[in-house]
Amino acid sequence: MHTIEPFYNWQHIYESEKDVRSPFFGREHSEFEFSQTIYNYYIHPQWDEFGSKTLYAKVLMADYEEKYVVIELLGEWNDAVENDIMQLKREVVDKFMEEGICFFILIAENVLNYHYDSSDYYEEWSEDVEDRGGWVVCLNLPPQTLREFQQHRLNRYLSLQDLPDWRIYKPYHLFKKLSLQLNG
Repeated sequence: MHTIEPFYNWQHIYESEKDVRSPFFGREHSEFEFSQTIYNYYIHPQWDEFGSKTLYAKVLMADYEEKYVVIELLGEWNDAVENDIMQLKREVVDKFMEEGICFFILIAENVLNYHYDSSDYYEEWSEDVEDRGGWVVCLNLPPQTLREFQQHRLNRYLSLQDLPDWRIYKPYHLFKKLSLQLNG
């Protein structure tokens, strides 16, 4: 797992640790010291911790004018034991919503497992963004994780999309493409 890096081709446009409005403002990352783990596996030091022991994030882009954020995720999404959705909602999502963000793009291709507990925080998140005209998209869940999300009917609260070539887009164009798919 230590070789899985967050997507870095947009760093010339945005870095969450330099964004005073980001929950990750001021974070420092080592390129060489691997200290964070998911279970007994070290992960790349560029991933950001937000209160979960099994799920990590990297904010790839936050555009406050267009009101969207792109967040890449890594690990095991464990609501049953770690209540990861609560941690993500309270420590990351709510902070961005306070700054006017209402469109959330979650890159989830490295979310290797999902463990369900309750849909309360998903429902709350969905209501929060809908009240502001927004949405939540979860991109590229691996097949086993996608089945779990669908089995527990989380697609009522977030749109589960597949866009394997998302990396070819600039952030704004990715946002516009997803907006067209959801609203078109």
